[in-house]
Amino acid sequence: MLHHVQIAAPPGSEDRLRGYYTGVLGWAELRKPPLLAARGGCWFQVPGHGGPDAELHVGIEEDFRPAKKAHPAFVVDVDATAAALAAAGHEIRWADPAEIPGRRRFHTNDPSGNRLEFLAG
Repeated sequence: MLHHVQIAAPPGSEDRLRGYYTGVLGWAELRKPPLLAARGGCWFQVPGHGGPDAELHVGIEEDFRPAKKAHPAFVVDVDATAAALAAAGHEIRWADPAEIPGRRRFHTNDPSGNRLEFLAG
């Protein structure tokens, strides 16, 4: 079982990230423990689809560079998620169905430029 995945973001990006992960995707923000909260960043609860919830931790990195290839993949209702992201102005890049037969999926980028994948369960 996976507990959490951590990605990085630049200093001062927390409000944009909250707007994306909580505002657009509807994921609840989790309260960080006080010692970790002092470092900045934010944590989100990723709703489980057929399994337990997991967490996405976004840590602040001074010399930040977005992950263009490496990425977490989240099992979601792909049509609803794609519609919510597109309505908020985010680019949706549907994957070639021949790559992973039977799995509808797409990629997009979070406000910090990190690559994310969303796929059907």
